[in-house]
Amino acid sequence: MPREGGTRSKSHGLHHRQPEREERGKRGPRIDPPGFDAGKLITGKKRHVLVDTQGLLLHGTVTAADVQDRDGGLALMATLFGLFPYLAKLFADRAYEGPIFRAALATILPHLETEIVKRSDQIKGFVALPKRWIVERTIAWLNRCRRLAKDWENLNRTGLAFLKLASIRLMLRKLCYPC
Repeated sequence: MPREGGTRSKSHGLHHRQPEREERGKRGPRIDPPGFDAGKLITGKKRHVLVDTQGLLLHGTVTAADVQDRDGGLALMATLFGLFPYLAKLFADRAYEGPIFRAALATILPHLETEIVKRSDQIKGFVALPKRWIVERTIAWLNRCRRLAKDWENLNRTGLAFLKLASIRLMLRKLCYPC
């Protein structure tokens, strides 16, 4: 014969002093969606960075992975707001080639000259291209920070803050231990 009172009669099994369960995931709501990059087959976020010729970070943005490199580069250049008036030449890879990027960049920064660094069709395998490897090297240096190695951040602005902190760490290391 089943008992009428007590905790076994409650269908949901919660204690009477415990609050109702909240309808959310473990990590809370994701405010900035991660996106999916169909080219690299990854889900997450992309970091678009502007570096100097030594590989030190000048400016950066964080977007969802489904944002194309060209559009992310334009967003990066649009957020400069005259921070670097001495910037004269921009080296970019083939993702930034084309009339759309060129026309939009001409409206944002008309004095900036853009040079697309192309890979040779005759060479097979990996080849370090001049000027283009600077950005790749900087991204590799920044990814040595554990916080940036994985996509942990819910907000793009938090990811950008940790990107800047990692670049400050990198700059301090270069200042303290020169090559």
